[in-house]
Amino acid sequence: MTKKIAVIPGDGIGVEVIDQGLKLLNQLQQAKIIDIEYQVFNYNAERWLNEGKGIDKQQLQQLKSDFDAIYFGALGDPRIADSAHARQILLTLRFDLALFANIRPVKLYSRAHSPLKLDAGQDIDCVIIRENTEDLYRGIGGSFKTDSEDEIATDQRIHSYKGVKAIIEFAFEYAVKNGRQKVTLIDKDNVIVHGGRLWNRVFAEVRANYPDIAYDYMHVDVAAMRMVSEPEVFDVIVTSNMFGDILSDIGAGIVGGLGLLPSANVSPVNTSLFEPVHGSAPDIVGAGAANPIAAFVTLAMLLNHIGFANVADAINQAVADCIKQQYTTADLGGQYNTEQVGDFITDQVLQLLQVG
Repeated sequence: MTKKIAVIPGDGIGVEVIDQGLKLLNQLQQAKIIDIEYQVFNYNAERWLNEGKGIDKQQLQQLKSDFDAIYFGALGDPRIADSAHARQILLTLRFDLALFANIRPVKLYSRAHSPLKLDAGQDIDCVIIRENTEDLYRGIGGSFKTDSEDEIATDQRIHSYKGVKAIIEFAFEYAVKNGRQKVTLIDKDNVIVHGGRLWNRVFAEVRANYPDIAYDYMHVDVAAMRMVSEPEVFDVIVTSNMFGDILSDIGAGIVGGLGLLPSANVSPVNTSLFEPVHGSAPDIVGAGAANPIAAFVTLAMLLNHIGFANVADAINQAVADCIKQQYTTADLGGQYNTEQVGDFITDQVLQLLQVG
Protein backbone atom coordinates (compact mmCIF):
# COMPACT_ATOMS: atom_id res chain seq x y z
CA MET A 1 0.00 0.00 0.00
CA THR A 2 1.28 3.44 -0.92
CA LYS A 3 2.22 5.56 2.08
CA LYS A 4 1.37 9.26 1.99
CA ILE A 5 3.46 11.99 3.57
CA ALA A 6 2.39 15.58 4.13
CA VAL A 7 5.35 17.94 3.80
CA ILE A 8 5.33 21.31 5.58
CA PRO A 9 8.71 22.95 4.82
CA GLY A 10 7.85 26.08 6.82
CA ASP A 11 10.15 29.09 6.78
CA GLY A 12 13.81 29.96 6.31
CA ILE A 13 16.25 27.08 6.22
CA GLY A 14 13.38 24.70 6.93
CA VAL A 15 12.63 24.89 3.20
CA GLU A 16 16.28 24.32 2.30
CA VAL A 17 16.90 21.26 4.45
CA ILE A 18 13.54 19.60 3.78
CA ASP A 19 14.29 19.99 0.07
CA GLN A 20 17.35 17.78 0.56
CA GLY A 21 15.23 15.10 2.21
CA LEU A 22 12.71 15.27 -0.63
CA LYS A 23 15.46 14.79 -3.22
CA LEU A 24 16.35 11.53 -1.48
CA LEU A 25 12.70 10.47 -1.39
CA ASN A 26 12.41 11.14 -5.11
CA GLN A 27 15.45 8.97 -5.84
CA LEU A 28 14.16 6.15 -3.66
CA GLN A 29 10.77 6.35 -5.31
CA GLN A 30 12.27 6.24 -8.80
CA ALA A 31 14.33 3.21 -7.83
CA LYS A 32 11.18 1.56 -6.43
CA ILE A 33 12.81 1.14 -3.03
CA ILE A 34 9.82 2.77 -1.39
CA ASP A 35 6.19 3.32 -2.37
CA ILE A 36 5.52 6.82 -1.08
CA GLU A 37 3.63 9.84 -2.30
CA TYR A 38 4.08 13.25 -0.75
CA GLN A 39 2.22 16.54 -0.96
CA VAL A 40 3.68 19.91 0.01
CA PHE A 41 1.62 22.32 2.13
CA ASN A 42 2.83 25.90 2.44
CA TYR A 43 1.64 26.64 5.95
CA ASN A 44 4.21 29.31 6.68
CA ALA A 45 4.93 32.96 7.40
CA GLU A 46 4.21 34.07 3.84
CA ARG A 47 0.71 32.64 4.00
CA TRP A 48 0.12 34.18 7.42
CA LEU A 49 1.22 37.61 6.20
CA ASN A 50 -0.69 37.45 2.91
CA GLU A 51 -3.86 35.69 3.98
CA GLY A 52 -3.91 35.89 7.76
CA LYS A 53 -4.09 32.09 7.92
CA GLY A 54 -2.15 29.41 9.73
CA ILE A 55 -3.81 26.01 9.72
CA ASP A 56 -7.57 25.54 10.08
CA LYS A 57 -9.80 22.65 11.17
CA GLN A 58 -10.49 21.44 7.64
CA GLN A 59 -6.77 21.30 6.82
CA LEU A 60 -6.08 19.59 10.12
CA GLN A 61 -8.70 16.96 9.34
CA GLN A 62 -7.10 16.38 5.94
CA LEU A 63 -3.73 15.75 7.57
CA LYS A 64 -5.36 13.39 10.04
CA SER A 65 -7.37 11.36 7.54
CA ASP A 66 -5.27 11.35 4.37
CA PHE A 67 -1.65 11.04 5.49
CA ASP A 68 0.54 8.53 7.32
CA ALA A 69 3.08 11.08 8.58
CA ILE A 70 4.07 14.75 8.45
CA TYR A 71 7.58 15.86 7.46
CA PHE A 72 8.02 19.30 9.01
CA GLY A 73 10.75 21.91 8.52
CA ALA A 74 10.94 24.93 10.79
CA LEU A 75 8.83 28.02 11.49
CA GLY A 76 9.99 31.52 12.25
CA ASP A 77 10.21 34.80 10.37
CA PRO A 78 11.56 38.17 11.55
CA ARG A 79 8.55 39.89 9.99
CA ILE A 80 6.37 38.20 12.62
CA ALA A 81 8.07 39.32 15.80
CA ASP A 82 5.88 37.39 18.23
CA SER A 83 6.04 34.13 16.17
CA ALA A 84 2.25 34.00 16.23
CA HIS A 85 2.06 31.86 13.11
CA ALA A 86 4.58 29.37 14.48
CA ARG A 87 2.61 28.93 17.69
CA GLN A 88 -0.69 28.61 15.85
CA ILE A 89 0.53 26.05 13.34
CA LEU A 90 2.84 23.89 15.41
CA LEU A 91 0.88 23.91 18.67
CA THR A 92 -2.37 23.25 16.78
CA LEU A 93 -0.77 20.20 15.20
CA ARG A 94 0.64 18.95 18.50
CA PHE A 95 -2.49 19.54 20.56
CA ASP A 96 -5.28 18.76 18.09
CA LEU A 97 -3.58 15.62 16.76
CA ALA A 98 -2.85 14.57 20.37
CA LEU A 99 0.85 14.13 19.62
CA PHE A 100 1.55 13.46 23.27
CA ALA A 101 5.03 11.93 22.96
CA ASN A 102 8.00 13.97 21.79
CA ILE A 103 11.01 11.75 21.04
CA ARG A 104 14.43 13.40 20.85
CA PRO A 105 17.45 11.15 20.36
CA VAL A 106 20.74 12.66 21.54
CA LYS A 107 23.65 10.84 19.91
CA LEU A 108 27.31 11.81 19.65
CA TYR A 109 28.71 10.95 16.22
CA SER A 110 32.16 12.52 16.68
CA ARG A 111 34.01 13.55 19.82
CA ALA A 112 35.45 16.43 17.82
CA HIS A 113 31.99 18.04 17.76
CA SER A 114 31.38 17.96 21.52
CA PRO A 115 32.50 20.84 23.77
CA LEU A 116 32.88 18.33 26.60
CA LYS A 117 36.18 16.77 27.60
CA LEU A 118 35.08 13.16 27.45
CA ASP A 119 37.09 10.30 28.89
CA ALA A 120 37.69 7.22 26.78
CA GLY A 121 34.85 5.35 28.48
CA GLN A 122 32.30 8.13 28.14
CA ASP A 123 29.72 8.20 25.38
CA ILE A 124 26.54 10.15 24.66
CA ASP A 125 23.61 8.10 23.38
CA CYS A 126 20.31 8.79 25.10
CA VAL A 127 16.72 9.53 24.17
CA ILE A 128 14.58 12.23 25.77
CA ILE A 129 10.88 11.31 25.91
CA ARG A 130 9.03 14.54 26.56
CA GLU A 131 5.33 14.92 27.37
CA ASN A 132 4.08 17.12 24.55
CA THR A 133 0.55 18.35 25.24
CA GLU A 134 0.37 19.60 28.85
CA ASP A 135 2.44 21.70 31.28
CA LEU A 136 3.07 25.42 30.73
CA TYR A 137 2.52 25.12 26.98
CA ARG A 138 -1.26 25.00 27.34
CA GLY A 139 -1.23 28.76 27.88
CA ILE A 140 -3.34 28.71 31.03
CA GLY A 141 -2.79 31.89 33.02
CA GLY A 142 -3.18 35.59 32.69
CA SER A 143 -2.08 39.01 33.83
CA PHE A 144 -3.53 42.16 35.30
CA LYS A 145 -2.36 45.70 35.93
CA THR A 146 -0.56 45.23 32.62
CA ASP A 147 2.12 47.76 31.61
CA SER A 148 2.45 49.10 35.13
CA GLU A 149 4.91 48.58 37.96
CA ASP A 150 2.23 46.53 39.73
CA GLU A 151 1.74 44.08 36.85
CA ILE A 152 1.28 40.45 37.85
CA ALA A 153 1.48 37.58 35.34
CA THR A 154 0.73 33.90 35.92
CA ASP A 155 1.35 30.74 33.89
CA GLN A 156 0.04 27.46 35.23
CA ARG A 157 1.95 24.19 35.04
CA ILE A 158 -0.72 21.54 34.53
CA HIS A 159 -0.44 17.73 34.49
CA SER A 160 -3.14 15.09 34.29
CA TYR A 161 -2.93 11.57 35.65
CA LYS A 162 -3.81 10.20 32.18
CA GLY A 163 -1.23 12.37 30.45
CA VAL A 164 1.54 11.50 32.88
CA LYS A 165 0.74 7.81 32.78
CA ALA A 166 0.64 7.75 28.97
CA ILE A 167 4.08 9.32 28.58
CA ILE A 168 5.73 7.19 31.27
CA GLU A 169 4.29 4.02 29.75
CA PHE A 170 5.48 5.20 26.36
CA ALA A 171 9.02 5.68 27.74
CA PHE A 172 9.18 2.19 29.21
CA GLU A 173 7.75 0.64 26.02
CA TYR A 174 10.31 2.58 24.00
CA ALA A 175 13.07 1.17 26.20
CA VAL A 176 11.83 -2.39 25.70
CA LYS A 177 11.39 -2.08 21.92
CA ASN A 178 14.76 -0.41 21.38
CA GLY A 179 16.93 -2.46 23.69
CA ARG A 180 17.43 0.33 26.20
CA GLN A 181 18.34 -0.56 29.78
CA LYS A 182 17.16 2.29 32.02
CA VAL A 183 14.47 4.95 32.32
CA THR A 184 15.20 8.11 34.32
CA LEU A 185 12.35 10.32 35.51
CA ILE A 186 13.36 13.99 35.69
CA ASP A 187 11.28 16.55 37.60
CA LYS A 188 11.62 18.85 40.61
CA ASP A 189 9.42 17.27 43.28
CA ASN A 190 11.24 18.86 46.22
CA VAL A 191 9.94 22.31 45.21
CA ILE A 192 7.14 21.80 42.65
CA VAL A 193 5.45 19.37 44.98
CA HIS A 194 1.98 18.77 43.54
CA GLY A 195 2.98 17.97 40.00
CA GLY A 196 6.17 16.30 41.19
CA ARG A 197 4.29 13.95 43.49
CA LEU A 198 1.93 13.01 40.68
CA TRP A 199 4.82 12.19 38.33
CA ASN A 200 6.63 10.16 41.00
CA ARG A 201 3.53 8.24 42.04
CA VAL A 202 2.64 7.30 38.48
CA PHE A 203 6.27 6.45 37.72
CA ALA A 204 6.22 3.97 40.61
CA GLU A 205 2.98 2.44 39.33
CA VAL A 206 4.24 1.99 35.79
CA ARG A 207 7.79 0.83 36.49
CA ALA A 208 6.41 -2.12 38.49
CA ASN A 209 5.23 -3.57 35.18
CA TYR A 210 8.73 -3.48 33.69
CA PRO A 211 10.97 -5.43 36.11
CA ASP A 212 13.72 -5.87 33.51
CA ILE A 213 14.20 -2.12 32.99
CA ALA A 214 16.29 -0.23 35.53
CA TYR A 215 15.06 3.15 36.72
CA ASP A 216 16.02 6.20 38.73
CA TYR A 217 14.89 9.74 39.52
CA MET A 218 16.75 13.04 39.20
CA HIS A 219 15.89 16.65 39.97
CA VAL A 220 16.01 18.68 36.77
CA ASP A 221 18.82 20.97 37.93
CA VAL A 222 20.95 17.97 38.87
CA ALA A 223 20.12 16.34 35.55
CA ALA A 224 21.22 19.46 33.65
CA MET A 225 24.53 19.42 35.51
CA ARG A 226 25.09 15.70 34.91
CA MET A 227 24.28 15.98 31.21
CA VAL A 228 27.45 18.05 30.84
CA SER A 229 29.56 16.20 33.41
CA GLU A 230 28.39 12.56 33.18
CA PRO A 231 26.28 12.23 30.01
CA GLU A 232 26.91 8.48 29.89
CA VAL A 233 24.57 7.90 32.87
CA PHE A 234 21.48 8.64 30.76
CA ASP A 235 19.68 6.13 28.59
CA VAL A 236 15.96 6.97 28.31
CA ILE A 237 14.80 10.17 29.98
CA VAL A 238 11.10 10.81 30.60
CA THR A 239 10.01 14.25 31.68
CA SER A 240 7.48 17.04 31.36
CA ASN A 241 7.03 19.45 28.47
CA MET A 242 9.05 22.41 29.76
CA PHE A 243 11.87 20.42 31.35
CA GLY A 244 12.10 18.26 28.24
CA ASP A 245 12.38 21.33 26.03
CA ILE A 246 15.30 22.68 28.05
CA LEU A 247 17.13 19.37 28.41
CA SER A 248 16.78 18.67 24.69
CA ASP A 249 18.74 21.81 23.84
CA ILE A 250 21.42 20.89 26.36
CA GLY A 251 21.57 17.52 24.61
CA ALA A 252 22.04 19.26 21.27
CA GLY A 253 24.79 21.43 22.70
CA ILE A 254 26.87 18.52 23.97
CA VAL A 255 26.84 16.56 20.70
CA GLY A 256 27.53 19.31 18.19
CA GLY A 257 24.48 21.49 17.82
CA LEU A 258 20.87 21.58 16.72
CA GLY A 259 21.81 20.82 13.12
CA LEU A 260 22.35 17.18 14.07
CA LEU A 261 19.24 16.23 15.98
CA PRO A 262 15.86 14.90 14.87
CA SER A 263 12.59 14.68 16.72
CA ALA A 264 9.26 12.91 16.45
CA ASN A 265 5.88 14.01 17.78
CA VAL A 266 3.92 10.80 18.08
CA SER A 267 0.35 9.67 18.58
CA PRO A 268 -0.76 6.01 18.48
CA VAL A 269 -4.04 6.98 16.78
CA ASN A 270 -3.30 10.09 14.66
CA THR A 271 -0.83 11.18 12.01
CA SER A 272 2.57 11.70 13.65
CA LEU A 273 4.86 14.64 12.93
CA PHE A 274 8.62 14.54 12.40
CA GLU A 275 10.80 17.64 12.53
CA PRO A 276 14.44 18.69 12.92
CA VAL A 277 14.86 20.48 16.23
CA HIS A 278 16.62 23.54 14.83
CA GLY A 279 14.87 26.78 13.96
CA SER A 280 14.38 28.67 10.71
CA ALA A 281 17.70 30.58 11.02
CA PRO A 282 16.74 33.56 8.82
CA ASP A 283 20.27 34.97 9.06
CA ILE A 284 21.73 32.17 6.90
CA VAL A 285 18.89 31.65 4.42
CA GLY A 286 20.22 31.37 0.87
CA ALA A 287 23.85 31.11 1.98
CA GLY A 288 24.09 27.35 1.55
CA ALA A 289 25.19 27.10 5.18
CA ALA A 290 22.23 25.18 6.62
CA ASN A 291 23.17 21.75 7.96
CA PRO A 292 20.78 19.17 6.43
CA ILE A 293 21.80 16.29 8.69
CA ALA A 294 18.94 16.81 11.16
CA ALA A 295 16.48 16.73 8.26
CA PHE A 296 17.91 13.39 7.10
CA VAL A 297 17.89 11.69 10.49
CA THR A 298 14.38 13.06 11.02
CA LEU A 299 13.39 11.48 7.71
CA ALA A 300 14.91 8.23 8.96
CA MET A 301 12.68 8.35 12.05
CA LEU A 302 9.65 9.01 9.83
CA LEU A 303 10.42 6.15 7.44
CA ASN A 304 11.01 3.75 10.31
CA HIS A 305 7.65 4.80 11.77
CA ILE A 306 5.75 4.00 8.56
CA GLY A 307 7.43 0.68 7.90
CA PHE A 308 10.65 1.31 5.95
CA ALA A 309 13.17 0.32 8.63
CA ASN A 310 15.80 -0.79 6.12
CA VAL A 311 15.82 2.61 4.44
CA ALA A 312 15.93 4.35 7.82
CA ASP A 313 18.99 2.26 8.77
CA ALA A 314 20.69 3.21 5.50
CA ILE A 315 20.08 6.92 6.11
CA ASN A 316 21.50 6.72 9.62
CA GLN A 317 24.57 4.89 8.33
CA ALA A 318 25.01 7.43 5.54
CA VAL A 319 24.90 10.27 8.08
CA ALA A 320 27.51 8.50 10.21
CA ASP A 321 29.70 8.09 7.11
CA CYS A 322 29.21 11.76 6.24
CA ILE A 323 30.45 12.86 9.65
CA LYS A 324 33.28 10.32 9.76
CA GLN A 325 34.57 11.57 6.40
CA GLN A 326 34.10 15.20 7.54
CA TYR A 327 31.85 15.92 4.57
CA THR A 328 29.94 18.54 6.53
CA THR A 329 28.80 22.13 6.63
CA ALA A 330 30.79 24.84 8.39
CA ASP A 331 28.97 24.49 11.74
CA LEU A 332 30.64 21.08 12.08
CA GLY A 333 34.00 22.31 10.81
CA GLY A 334 33.44 21.25 7.20
CA GLN A 335 33.78 23.16 3.95
CA TYR A 336 30.71 21.94 2.06
CA ASN A 337 27.35 23.59 1.45
CA THR A 338 23.84 22.36 2.12
CA GLU A 339 23.33 20.82 -1.29
CA GLN A 340 26.72 19.13 -1.40
CA VAL A 341 26.17 17.47 1.97
CA GLY A 342 22.66 16.47 0.91
CA ASP A 343 23.97 14.93 -2.32
CA PHE A 344 26.69 13.05 -0.44
CA ILE A 345 24.18 11.52 1.99
CA THR A 346 21.77 10.67 -0.83
CA ASP A 347 24.53 8.94 -2.82
CA GLN A 348 25.62 7.01 0.27
CA VAL A 349 22.06 5.84 0.93
CA LEU A 350 21.64 4.65 -2.65
CA GLN A 351 24.94 2.77 -2.49
CA LEU A 352 24.01 1.12 0.80
CA LEU A 353 20.68 0.04 -0.70
CA GLN A 354 22.51 -1.14 -3.84
CA VAL A 355 20.65 1.16 -6.17
CA GLY A 356 22.09 1.72 -9.65
